[in-house]
Amino acid sequence: MPVAPPPPRSLPLTALRAFEAAARLGGFAAAAAELGVTPGAVTAQVKALEETLGAALFERQSKGVRLTALGAAAAGGMTEAFDALARAEAVLRGRAAPQVVHVATLPAVAQLWLSPRLPALRAAAPEISVSITALEAPPNLKRAPYDLSLFPAETGGQLVAADAILPVCAPALAARLKRPQDLADLPCLSDASWAEDWPRWLAAAGVAMQARGPVFSLYALAVEEAVNGAGVLMGHAPLVAGHLADGRLVAPFALALPLAAGLRLWSARPLAKGSAAARVAAFLAARPGAAV
Repeated sequence: MPVAPPPPRSLPLTALRAFEAAARLGGFAAAAAELGVTPGAVTAQVKALEETLGAALFERQSKGVRLTALGAAAAGGMTEAFDALARAEAVLRGRAAPQVVHVATLPAVAQLWLSPRLPALRAAAPEISVSITALEAPPNLKRAPYDLSLFPAETGGQLVAADAILPVCAPALAARLKRPQDLADLPCLSDASWAEDWPRWLAAAGVAMQARGPVFSLYALAVEEAVNGAGVLMGHAPLVAGHLADGRLVAPFALALPLAAGLRLWSARPLAKGSAAARVAAFLAARPGAAV
């Protein structure tokens, strides 16, 4: 009686994904950041894959890693395969939950720009559910399970809000600011991700001073501290517009310095006309009061 040999075992998908990301991004640390795991986990997955293959995929060097000839030969096909898999997953997700729209954005944009618009969106399209994920950097839209991505950038996507920087503070503090040089007497609040905002604005204002004050890792917290009178914040116009409109913050100086990077909206794939994602994108790009 003939005995069929066991089929060859497939290579582990997780290890292949780690290899592809490291090959495409040029290192284990970058791959780990994209995949949401530790660099050690990526290293272990790639090593296990190499042991299974019996061949090296990367050359380990003191300054990082470099693809071997075998790794380079396989990398392109792996990228195409995982891109295709991501597209298939997106189709599956979209058809399984056609009224759910997944949006990725910065934490500050989620709290200060997007969140205030959600009540109007729910009122205009109650059948649509918007899921928001706060990320510190734009995702790889070809892979990430998001329908829309909303991040500051100079080019690409659709501009939904131009940006400018300007000092803002509580009304009580504004009375102490007659000219930009008076900022030297008050704490200057800033966000760690936008460390160049104060130097850039001060240079444009012609003020030779160094802004000193607390640095925050959460921009929304810096905004609240400015409201509480803790100091003068370098505001980003789209993110402090609501606070300026209701008087919780004021702009003591006329200079608002335009930035090249505005708030832009992307989609990883063409949005079907009339789909939930297309309607949300149109709503976010439109002026307040527009229909969905």
